[in-house]
Amino acid sequence: MSTEYPEEALRVTCVGAGTIGSAWAAYFLSRGLDVVATDPMDGARERVKQNIDEAWPKLERLGLSAGASRDRLVFTESLEEAVRDADFIQESAPDDEPLKIDLIARIDAACRPGTVIASSSSKFLPSRMSAQCGRPERVIVGHPFVPAYLVPLVEVVGGESTDPAALDWAVGFYRRVGKKPLRLKKEIEAYIANRLQHAIYLEALSLVDQGVCDYDDIDKAVTWGPGLRWAVQGPILHRHLGGGKGGVRHMIDHFGWDGVPGEEEAFINAVEKRWNEASITELESWRDDNLLLMLEGLEPPPGET
Repeated sequence: MSTEYPEEALRVTCVGAGTIGSAWAAYFLSRGLDVVATDPMDGARERVKQNIDEAWPKLERLGLSAGASRDRLVFTESLEEAVRDADFIQESAPDDEPLKIDLIARIDAACRPGTVIASSSSKFLPSRMSAQCGRPERVIVGHPFVPAYLVPLVEVVGGESTDPAALDWAVGFYRRVGKKPLRLKKEIEAYIANRLQHAIYLEALSLVDQGVCDYDDIDKAVTWGPGLRWAVQGPILHRHLGGGKGGVRHMIDHFGWDGVPGEEEAFINAVEKRWNEASITELESWRDDNLLLMLEGLEPPPGET
């Protein structure tokens, strides 16, 4: 018998009220949802309200949804009470795998059968986190990025037992509340964006170790160079625009292919298929307009001129 998931989620529970959990609570409140927060730590009630208050002016700048109010937050120390009537649950406990396995099993036992449980884990496999659940098919990863009340991306990951309908539901929910969900084709530790970030971080450490630059140079190199461009285009689209009017094909013809031998034509075809409705000139204009918007609004960090 297939699981029936809610037609819409009006009541969301945030399990864990630290930096990530509080950010999720603030964001869901800003979308006009009822939010229940729970956290067993001392001072959690005050901390979550303080974090929401600090995030709220920024969310107001983004624009609040109808009915958005901080008064729609309820805090309880009881996990079972918090999840009992939830339409959706966002778990954001510390990134400790045994802790998450136990916590998600407790959530699974206490909430309704059709409620999707999404973990904010930054690296763990959903198959492992749901190992002790009676209904592992509704456990997924919904990995946000700090600050979660501003950054749109949410990586949505299913495990070996995950119901595809639960993933469909979660993607639809995140999209409805204004996030940019990215559904992975299969589970992998650390998902996509963190793996990319970590590769750059390791190269940064190597450059400093070789005496090429210092740590501040690393941040400046990314912030004022590719970081700006990455906010508009990823490394694949960059390859397409880097080839000038000839696009990605000219880029590879000129600079060569660094991927799996023999796969360059498949890569070229995939990129050209993705962007076949826009000319290189149109894409360059779109890129430049967005870069100008960012440059006009950027301010140096505190202490830097």
